Amino acid sequence: MSFTIRTALLLCSLGWISHSESSTVEVQPGGNATLLCSKLSSFPTHTVWFRLVNRTQPCCISIYNSIEPPSFCNGVDLEKFEVTSNISTIFLKIKQVDLSDAGFYFCGYYTNGLPVIVNSTALQVQEEAGETTNLTTLILSAVTVVLTKVIIFLVVKMRLQTESRLSPEY
Repeated sequence: MSFTIRTALLLCSLGWISHSESSTVEVQPGGNATLLCSKLSSFPTHTVWFRLVNRTQPCCISIYNSIEPPSFCNGVDLEKFEVTSNISTIFLKIKQVDLSDAGFYFCGYYTNGLPVIVNSTALQVQEEAGETTNLTTLILSAVTVVLTKVIIFLVVKMRLQTESRLSPEY
């Protein structure tokens, strides 16, 4: 089992989190989201970005250290993610966000063989009122109009039947 998968499994299964910060980032579909990871280690270390998929499966996104350019884990869309840093923070930029990007992201590093989660971020993607919402509104409006006409027709029909029964025949 790879180093990153063991890290993620250990962190998720044992729930061992040390010195962590948590936040929420909201973004519109099609926009960009930038997640932050504070550098808490004063010595060079590998910082790992993960995404928690289906609340149980950690998925490695990137491994970063200050000496080399960031590397991306197998299966990661290189056009979708970008990792940069400054003196105190490592940034994970997610480009052209869509609903499938929503989830829980976390970053951390190892020290003395033990994992340390530095930051966790919940990425929320706001749903747009799109064609589905408009179609639903249109259908509900049409059903309302049809039912209103049926009710009016039935009321008029009942009234006419009642009047015909009450009126004397000559």
